[in-house]
Amino acid sequence: MIQILLKVWPLLLGMMFIMLGNGMHFTLIGLRGTIEGFTSTELAVVTSAYFMGFLAGARLSPVMIKRVGHVRVFAALGSFMSAGLIAFPLLAEPWAWTLLRLLVGFCMSGIFVAAESWLNNAATNETRGKVLSAYMTAQTLGIIGAQGLLTLADAKTSVLFIGASILVSISFAPILLSATHVPLVEIARPMSLRDLFSGSPLGTVGIFLLGGAFATQSGMGAVFGTQIGLTVAQISLFIAMLFAGALVLQHPIGWLSDKIDRRKLIFGAAFLGLTSCAFGWSTSGGLWPLMVSAFFAGGVTTPLYALFLAHANDSLDTDDMPSASGGLVFTFGLGAIVGPLLTGWAMHMFGPYAFWLVLGATFSTIALYALYRMTQRPATPVEETESYIAVLPTTSLVALEAANAWAADKAEAERDKDAAP
Repeated sequence: MIQILLKVWPLLLGMMFIMLGNGMHFTLIGLRGTIEGFTSTELAVVTSAYFMGFLAGARLSPVMIKRVGHVRVFAALGSFMSAGLIAFPLLAEPWAWTLLRLLVGFCMSGIFVAAESWLNNAATNETRGKVLSAYMTAQTLGIIGAQGLLTLADAKTSVLFIGASILVSISFAPILLSATHVPLVEIARPMSLRDLFSGSPLGTVGIFLLGGAFATQSGMGAVFGTQIGLTVAQISLFIAMLFAGALVLQHPIGWLSDKIDRRKLIFGAAFLGLTSCAFGWSTSGGLWPLMVSAFFAGGVTTPLYALFLAHANDSLDTDDMPSASGGLVFTFGLGAIVGPLLTGWAMHMFGPYAFWLVLGATFSTIALYALYRMTQRPATPVEETESYIAVLPTTSLVALEAANAWAADKAEAERDKDAAP
């Protein structure tokens, strides 16, 4: 493992710096937006704009890379993102922030495509699983670390936005200095939603709902914390707990995923999320109960993303996995756009604790639909399922397709091993 990390550490370091900057800006939107007098509905629109840009970037950045190359696309998008982060405190209007978030989301998506292409090129079939795992861990640690940086300055000033911009800017150095030539990005055409739903109803519906939950947690969590009167340090800890839970629960859930019917595990994880939201809603602002709720509600969200992907792949031929991944990412993006809008409206109408109500309703719908699907189709035998690999909702199709290929190869190797005399 050490030899693998020595080979890819510049990429991992660069992406960690990017996630530090991006993680700071996500929470800052809620903090500074409330200070500027934005309503929860306006901040919900601003939040959704990021995911609209991210979805557009996922479709257009491979075309840009094909025309001018990875290095130019990465440098250009990184520069625009850095400039966009500085512009937030200069243009404190909802319409301006919506446009800036579109820009940042688009740039971030393209950055992921370019960086993950280099990362995938640096890995071999034998090391790809460990490389991807290290990459996902670096991303999550960057987001968690970003929350600690928010306590170093006053959100009323421009200092934190400037700091986020600096972190994104310096991330270019380790990545670009270590970048090597890679093949052009070839991303499969996304499978239509009709074909996707026909092949995996639970995967399609579940990942749409999960997109809303993830975007609500990452985008509206700081808005919720501000509206109930938490301090900046407490809000930072709250957001950090959402992602710390994912870091801790990802591996045990992944271990179980390869041993039992994944629909049962999806139901169990969603039920745990529902229970956590109910606990958070009933605490009436108690600090540590809120942190426990955030830990488990956030802790099941990222593993559920990987579970839905793995479950969908179990129902598909290996040749269909790349196009299905594209369809699932698109479906997740649609949910991520809708989720914050619904949450913002609910918080505006019913108060800040509607944050937990919307999340709880989302998890309960996932759990009930998983139960329903268990009555409609027999379980795929465990020995015929693809291997689970921890992937984050923020990754691009490049990493997702690489993870699917690795999972399929690993599962095939295990089946051959079991079949050997």
